[in-house]
Amino acid sequence: MAFENELTVLWTTDNLITSRDMVFMYTVNAKKNGWFENVILVIWGATAKLTAENEEVQGWVKDAIEAGVSVTACKACADRHGVSEKLETLGIDVDYLGVALSDRLKANSALLTV
Repeated sequence: MAFENELTVLWTTDNLITSRDMVFMYTVNAKKNGWFENVILVIWGATAKLTAENEEVQGWVKDAIEAGVSVTACKACADRHGVSEKLETLGIDVDYLGVALSDRLKANSALLTV
């Protein structure tokens, strides 16, 4: 499986400043400026609950999707926090991601974890 020119950002921090000033700023700019052809933002752990409950974060997610960033959430995490349906209403793909993440790691693809 090839992941050339693809960046995956594994977003695990529920810190709002880091989320705004690193995760969303970088993913949106990486896509808009063509630094990577495909930019994937993965919502994992505490960020599932944060995204479902925080309207400001929901706005950042909407902006990222509109910029062309693919946003997906770990279904196991979202289910654990009871927010899978809410995330789906925000336009986020909710799926089991353990295999997909493992494939990227095995392929040494560009992965940024925050």
